[in-house]
Amino acid sequence: MTSVLTTRTGLRLDVRIAQPSDEPALKAFFDKVSDDDRRFRFLAAAEHVSHQQLVPLIEADHYQCESFLAFDSINAELVGSALLACDKAFDCGEIAIAIRADYKGKGVGWALLDLLGAEAEQRGVRRVIAIESRDNHAAIELEREKGFTPEPFEGEPTLVILSKTFKLPAGV
Repeated sequence: MTSVLTTRTGLRLDVRIAQPSDEPALKAFFDKVSDDDRRFRFLAAAEHVSHQQLVPLIEADHYQCESFLAFDSINAELVGSALLACDKAFDCGEIAIAIRADYKGKGVGWALLDLLGAEAEQRGVRRVIAIESRDNHAAIELEREKGFTPEPFEGEPTLVILSKTFKLPAGV
């Protein structure tokens, strides 16, 4: 199933759930993500992503964890990756987004952050978090603009947690 998102700049994205067969495309995608953004996404410096780093993106269980891929509707190129991973009680879901370097500033991150928020809310997640390097100013600013609140990451001064709490429907 593919859905279409339109970014704030008018870019149309075809978004679908990642599959194991997407591993080669994701590997090539992360080679087109900036070195800093790759480090921010995996919280580790590496020239290329490993199979182990890609496994959570291609083998999501579609219940607690979902991985989305965003493709430019015009040229069908993979331009974004978005992950939602929830705890068993769905009290908290962690989100992570990566955008291809040449697509930054086009609203892809905004659109994928909205998608992950809507997906978390639909699943009944009470709170979503993003763990960011304090050096990742662009992501921190985007998440703050989208209603996320920064808080310290206990015991790790180089990281910050940004969280957003959802209102639960009456009776839940």
